[in-house]
Amino acid sequence: MQDKDMVNDVLEGLKGSLTDYARAISESANPQLRQTLTQVRNDCEMFQYQLAQTAMKKGWYTPAQPASPQEISQVRSAFQG
Repeated sequence: MQDKDMVNDVLEGLKGSLTDYARAISESANPQLRQTLTQVRNDCEMFQYQLAQTAMKKGWYTPAQPASPQEISQVRSAFQG
């Protein structure tokens, strides 16, 4: 397996983990557990960001194009009411 494939696999796995952490945080009633899960999620997000930056520098990952101001306004309007 090539480095590019391994990095992309890890990035995909991290996306799933971040979703799972968010769900666990939102469903936890124990403040200490919520705090621990939040810290673990934050660490995971930082690692994902750093790995994505490395992948972009190497040309292994291309993020979506930035949204236009009109697209941002449409999404904002949809969520505001």
